[in-house]
Amino acid sequence: MSWAFLWSLPEDVILGINMEILDSLILGALQGVTEFLPISSSGHLVLGEHYLDLNVEMLKSFDVIVHIGTLLAILVYFWKDVWGMLCVIGRLFVGRLKMKDPYARLIFFIVIGTIPAVLLGLFAEDWIDASFRNVKSVGMWMMIVGVVFVFGEYAYRRWHKGFAERVDGAREYVQADYVSEEVRGMQWWKAIVIGLAQALALIPGVSRSGSTIVAGLFQGISRSAAARFSFLLGIPAMAGAGLLTALKIPESGGLIVDTWPLFVGFFTSFVFGLLSVAFLMRFLKRNSLIVFAIYLVAVGFSVFI
Repeated sequence: MSWAFLWSLPEDVILGINMEILDSLILGALQGVTEFLPISSSGHLVLGEHYLDLNVEMLKSFDVIVHIGTLLAILVYFWKDVWGMLCVIGRLFVGRLKMKDPYARLIFFIVIGTIPAVLLGLFAEDWIDASFRNVKSVGMWMMIVGVVFVFGEYAYRRWHKGFAERVDGAREYVQADYVSEEVRGMQWWKAIVIGLAQALALIPGVSRSGSTIVAGLFQGISRSAAARFSFLLGIPAMAGAGLLTALKIPESGGLIVDTWPLFVGFFTSFVFGLLSVAFLMRFLKRNSLIVFAIYLVAVGFSVFI
């Protein structure tokens, strides 16, 4: 870190970027847990940086590092799916691709589901960041998302009950994994709807995993299957968001956080991210999003107290 650079900064900014190891440990763990649990990692980072009395705007480089940690966690946890998709891409280049390959269909759904977030990120990210990256906005959006979770669970149960009554064996059909013998229960327009929900997660306080999972519930997709697709869909989204933020780091003065806090943030976000996604995948097989809805409403409400 260039200490000469600090001499030219105002005192409040110097205090804002004086990140200690404990701060990076807390924020890295917070990012790792909240990136995959449907409770908004960006919103919790804003709140965490605020309550730790850190300068949010001067921590762009730290945010990039911890997002890379959680991206690595998702690649490790879903390594079989990632490898399967890489094999499909390899077969594409040698002319041996079969469109009925389940991983080929999965790539197709991920690509079209990523388009809305790409467009919104390119044309509205700066406006969103300027308008919604504050504590009050985060609290408001957390409460809104919590209420949407309740409606999503209600809609899913109504849809699932009616579908199971009409079609013999529908429960197994709806709850099948995306990549088994075929990609089940997914259509191109469903992928776009889930992609639109993912795009809304550019707003701090709106959970990316939560918004995409609940979008799947509204369409009758099971929680575990929706979560699986949500995390795989998040790979290009997290990579792209990290890249865009990294490109803006020079504008804010470069990497003005010490190396050790960056390393600790990366490592803790990776470890806690891995534990978080493993927990959620098991949790959603037998439980609903209601507990997360209650949490979001409570945290969002506490911001205004």
